[in-house]
Amino acid sequence: MKRRSALSILLSTLPLAAQQPAPRKLETLLLLPEPRALRGPLSIAPEESRQTVLTPAKETEDGGIKAYNEEEFASLGFSVETFAKRAASAADKRLTTLKPEIIRDDSGRVAYAVYRGESSLFASLLVAPSLPKIFEPMFGKELWVALPDRHALYIFPAQSAALQDFSADLAERFAADAFAASPEIFSLKAGEPPRVIATFAGKEF
Repeated sequence: MKRRSALSILLSTLPLAAQQPAPRKLETLLLLPEPRALRGPLSIAPEESRQTVLTPAKETEDGGIKAYNEEEFASLGFSVETFAKRAASAADKRLTTLKPEIIRDDSGRVAYAVYRGESSLFASLLVAPSLPKIFEPMFGKELWVALPDRHALYIFPAQSAALQDFSADLAERFAADAFAASPEIFSLKAGEPPRVIATFAGKEF
């Protein structure tokens, strides 16, 4: 029988909690997409948007998201513009840890991709600068993106028939979720900020 080393014996006697990995650090640099009706004094509007704002926010210990109030934001010591740049970099870092779900049509062709789950941070990936580059080989230089609630980010090629077919479902998700994000469709191109080009209903796309 092999003798156990002193180190292995010591590790085996440590409390289970002491052997667990450190908890993930909460995200403090978020640009939260939310309906324009919820805009606050720190909110900014994406280009061409009529129904969506991006609000500086932070993750809470219960897994939710809380918008900064003016006093909390002032304590950070930088402007909304600087916060937006840092939030974009933070979104890029999160993006590198995530793998999208690829959805194919009946013929086997890729119809769209989606990041989704229990986390409330998925919609905030909208501002990640590398998002268009990741999907350019699959969808081309322009992406159309939808984020009906905080828990999902749907990515389509521009002029996507799949998006048109899916628009009613997206509208239903937006209307039904207590934490709705945006009813608008965003165009993403490398090196450019997100720009609204349509909504789930009304304006054709």
